[in-house]
Amino acid sequence: MSEPTRRNLLRGTAATATGAAVAALAAPAAARADGDREQAPTFVLVHSTSCSSSWWGPLIGELALRGHRALAVDLPGHGPGAYYPKAYQAPQDLKALATEPSPTAKLTVDDYAEHVERVVTRASARGPVILAGHGDAGGAVLGRLGNAIPGRIRHLVYIDAFLCVDLATMGDYQQVPENGGALPVPAIGNPAELGVARINWRSGNPKDVAAFKAALAADFTDEALRAMLNSLQPDEAAAVWGADVKVDARTWGRIPRTYVRFSKDRTFPVALQDRMIREADRLTPRNRFKVHTVAAPHAGPLHRPEIVKILDGLA
Repeated sequence: MSEPTRRNLLRGTAATATGAAVAALAAPAAARADGDREQAPTFVLVHSTSCSSSWWGPLIGELALRGHRALAVDLPGHGPGAYYPKAYQAPQDLKALATEPSPTAKLTVDDYAEHVERVVTRASARGPVILAGHGDAGGAVLGRLGNAIPGRIRHLVYIDAFLCVDLATMGDYQQVPENGGALPVPAIGNPAELGVARINWRSGNPKDVAAFKAALAADFTDEALRAMLNSLQPDEAAAVWGADVKVDARTWGRIPRTYVRFSKDRTFPVALQDRMIREADRLTPRNRFKVHTVAAPHAGPLHRPEIVKILDGLA
């Protein structure tokens, strides 16, 4: 064998040995990385009534920049699947808007919970799930899933969200003294006849716009208020508020949980939030809420730095 050939062979053998050594070292590192990804939690975020997954978009961005997996769920009949009455479009026909039928009327909390359960089940196959919800629909879904699949949820996060403990329905809690100072949001039509709570977020009536701001977004600028109103949809299933979403101490009650109070909420008063927290802690005294307070109205926004920090700390 010539000397150049011998040198080439030796170099090739050395390279092969080096490559094998690198691969041997890299394999455990890759396995550890895969294991880390499997153990990293996924945030599953559930929006409130009249909203969509878009409300969580900026928060998801902030969580992603901190290295977290997060996804927001559109409840059935929301987001791309939302129904917008013909009379809702400009020029609006307010008389027709008060009576136009809506397919949203057929939806129930069962539909919402089953949809989110499928998402949580898929996410939990890759690691722990932190399930967070906002407002009434978000809170109702958290209660249902905490009862149904506690083993697939590592942590529940109520972000200014309804929680039924002593009473069965969200409608029941709307009648209690702690809700006495709640500011109403003007609706259109008869929910009992339509099967939906219909709100004309595109109203040109200054009184309606002022009521929306006072109830949901008192400290928003007028520009921010208009942007928020244009992210909302008019119809929400009326059955949501009458559904039994009472939590069970044996299932929901064993999941670690956090409550984020919005102290400036004027449609879901902080007094009512506090009542729900007290009832839950009394139900499961050995598994109490970790409570945080954010000086925000009902509309948040949900990507406020304080909220990002709270969720980041749970991961």
